[in-house]
Amino acid sequence: MKKHDLISMHDLTVDDIQIYLNTAARVEEIPLKDRFTLLQGKIMASLFFEASTRTRLSFEAAMYRLGGNVIGFAEQAATSISKGESFSDTIHTVENYADVIVIRHPKEGTSRHAAQISYLPVINAGDGTNQHPTQTLLDLYTIVKSFKKIEGLRIAFVGDLKYSRTVHSLLQALIKFRVNEFMLVSPDSLCLPEYLKRIETDFPVTFVETRHLEDAIPYADIIYMTRIQRERFPDQIEYEKVKDSYCLNAKMLKVAQNTLKILHPLPRVNEIAPDVDETPHAEYFQQVKNGLIMRQAILLYVFEVQL
Repeated sequence: MKKHDLISMHDLTVDDIQIYLNTAARVEEIPLKDRFTLLQGKIMASLFFEASTRTRLSFEAAMYRLGGNVIGFAEQAATSISKGESFSDTIHTVENYADVIVIRHPKEGTSRHAAQISYLPVINAGDGTNQHPTQTLLDLYTIVKSFKKIEGLRIAFVGDLKYSRTVHSLLQALIKFRVNEFMLVSPDSLCLPEYLKRIETDFPVTFVETRHLEDAIPYADIIYMTRIQRERFPDQIEYEKVKDSYCLNAKMLKVAQNTLKILHPLPRVNEIAPDVDETPHAEYFQQVKNGLIMRQAILLYVFEVQL
């Protein structure tokens, strides 16, 4: 792995993560008009083999607002892979046109493979059900802004814990920060993979599993909602069975702590009712805003820009 590749939270130490968080805080202090020259002349290749709204657009906006430029594609059908070109040849072609590669792909491990074969820095924007490190960094930044800390918080993950790469990445990062209490709320078929409950630590980590969202509301400092991901199910009949498992609404939040924050990587379908948006607990649109800041920080770190 090259120094500035960002592929998995597993690769990062707490100190590494803190660099990204500190850089994001400094970026936020810089007026927008003063950011436009920071990456002038640099080109980002945005290679999205899988659908995206927030990640793709925020990375592109981040690059443009730093004075750089963007090339790339938003679907595999628009590339020569649809003609039979290999993934490796696509990466070797693109690296002649850009200074950094941001890649999303439905297959696990693809971003790491790209990093291994390319001399450019590679940023993983989501690889299948595996990892989504830039989402995790913006989630952590959101948590720090809300609570001024990470350690000691109680986190409830709700929904698709089996396939959600955002849950997998964030859980690994939170344990690095010595968070040791988690509630896992999911249908039987979408439980958190066992290997993520066996992460080696020098302190005890507690997982409380339940099928009932109501159990999490008075317990948690943070409820991290996820949608049931239709595109991850090999059997659509199984998806239909669980798609409406959870729906959080404002009335349910009457038993919540005053400081509770609700996060969601988005998009949402029906797992959070619109009336939650007007409560002080809703933090998911702030996550979107923080995504632009964090992805600017990531790009500035890649190019070693001193702030």
